[in-house]
Amino acid sequence: MNDQLLKLSKEELINYIESISKNWLAIDGTWFQAVEKDYGLEKAIELDIKQWKRFTVIEAKRIMQTFNLPENGGISALIKALQFRMYANINVQEVVESSEHRCVFRMNNCRVQYARKMRGLTDFPCKGVGLVEYGDFAKTIDPRIETNCICCPPDDHPDEYYCAWEFILKE
Repeated sequence: MNDQLLKLSKEELINYIESISKNWLAIDGTWFQAVEKDYGLEKAIELDIKQWKRFTVIEAKRIMQTFNLPENGGISALIKALQFRMYANINVQEVVESSEHRCVFRMNNCRVQYARKMRGLTDFPCKGVGLVEYGDFAKTIDPRIETNCICCPPDDHPDEYYCAWEFILKE
C-alpha cells in the first residue's frame, strides 16, 4: 500500500476516493469516445457491452471480498454492494423499495447523462450496457437474482431519475 495514504485525514481520503472515481469514469468515457470516433456508435456500444460484461463481475467480486459479503447473500448483500460501486462515489443513487425478495434501485443523477444534458445533447442510450452491467453484477452477488429494467435511456424516464432497475430474488 502507498504509505502516503496512511497519512491522509478522513476528509482527504474521501476526496481521494471521489477523485479516483472521476478518473475511472474519465478513462471509460474517453475510451468510448475514441472507439465511437473510429468505428461509430453501434460498434462502440457493442464493445462497451463486452467490457462491462467482464468489469462488472470483477467489481462485484472485489466488493464482496472487501466487505465480507457472503455468496448467495440475497437482496441485502446486493443493496450493500451497490453502495460500494465506483459509480456510487460520484452519482446520486438510491434504493427506493426493498424487501427480502425484491428491491428497486434508481440512478437519480448520472454524471454521464448530466454532462450530456448540460451540453444540450440527448440522453446517451445506455440501456443495452445497463442490462449487462446491472444483470451480471447482481448475478455475481447472488445467482438467484433476476434483473429487470424499469427504464433506462433511450427509454423515457421521469425528471427525477435516469434509470431504474428491479432486482428479484428467485428461490
